[in-house]
Amino acid sequence: MRVLPHEQTFNGVLAWDSFFHLCPEDQRKMFSLFQAITVPGGTLMFTSGMSYGVAMGTYRGEPLYHASLDTSEYRSLLETSDFEVLEHVLEDPSCGHRTVWLSRRR
Repeated sequence: MRVLPHEQTFNGVLAWDSFFHLCPEDQRKMFSLFQAITVPGGTLMFTSGMSYGVAMGTYRGEPLYHASLDTSEYRSLLETSDFEVLEHVLEDPSCGHRTVWLSRRR
């Protein structure tokens, strides 16, 4: 995920239940990559936590890392990377109580 090919662009990028497994610093770096691979007018959708922090969960008995930036930082990174937020839903019950971001590249 951190090294997607820049020579290919997409109308939509989906980082569902994946992006938040990166450490905060790597998440910050991803926004320039999202900008590089999303065509103008294209969409970016990702899931995140609700506030800054790191949490350890488990999956099939193995430790599983989760990290999130603060909501205001995600908004700032999207804005700086030329995305406008179309929807931001906290703990959406229609998709397993995930926090979802939908944005469009300007």
